Amino acid sequence: MKKFLSIALVAILFTSVVACAQGDKSKRPSPPATATETIESGAVVKIDYSQPSLKGRTMGKDIEPKQGQVWRTGANDATVFEVSQDVKIEGETLPAGKYALFTLVEGDTWTIILNKTWKQWGAFKYAPVDDALRVKVKAGRAEKFYEQMTFVIGKNGEVLLMWGDTQVNFTVK
Repeated sequence: MKKFLSIALVAILFTSVVACAQGDKSKRPSPPATATETIESGAVVKIDYSQPSLKGRTMGKDIEPKQGQVWRTGANDATVFEVSQDVKIEGETLPAGKYALFTLVEGDTWTIILNKTWKQWGAFKYAPVDDALRVKVKAGRAEKFYEQMTFVIGKNGEVLLMWGDTQVNFTVK
């Protein structure tokens, strides 16, 4: 009986350690990251995302974003875009709250999509009917190469998405 209890205890301990390790998101191949800024209007803009890496792959061919397909704009869970008060994005009104940030690439035009269903995995359950806002912006070349996808938010409300040699900007006011 003691031997059985010892084996059971070791099994429970091992299971607990494995479960805790799986919960550590920093160990994922696409680690979590956050960009936060209080912009000039006083609104707090926060983006919670996971940073995919190119690892020698080509965007649009080997890895997202792919032409004409909605992308979660990151890895793992959908990227969460949160604003503390009502704002305007590229001149369009967005109420305060949390949103899933998706993008749709068509040539050098990127559609920034903010969807009301912010808590979801990837874009598998993405439903356009839940879009709160869609704006189109032009992509350009980044000043340097970004192996990992990176968001930066400026005090002036400019949001930059940089990955590889691509940079996409949109403005929050």
